[in-house]
Amino acid sequence: MLIEVVKSKIHRVTVTEANLNYIGSITIDEDLLDAANLIPNEKVSIVNNNNGERFETYIIKGERGSGVVCLNGAAARKVQPGDIVIIMSYALMDFEEAKTFKPAVIFPDTATNKLI
Repeated sequence: MLIEVVKSKIHRVTVTEANLNYIGSITIDEDLLDAANLIPNEKVSIVNNNNGERFETYIIKGERGSGVVCLNGAAARKVQPGDIVIIMSYALMDFEEAKTFKPAVIFPDTATNKLI
């Protein structure tokens, strides 16, 4: 049996931009991607702590060290710059493997989006 478990999580990061006139996705600083074991084009779930919105999109690599977290396209309507979000990805794995799996979870500084 396969189950879906949290693989990666960026806990409480600040939205820096919302770009409605883009084709879609979330742009994330490459430093955050590396630390959270995330890759471009990976599907992510996003939870907005400010307004309760929950939605899914895919990742675009942002400039390393920039602190960028930009929601693009329709997702830009679900956030405002300055909102705090949680970004999560999931993986399918065997039930027994899932019992011992440890997800990559990071807690960036919400003022700068830099790793602490």
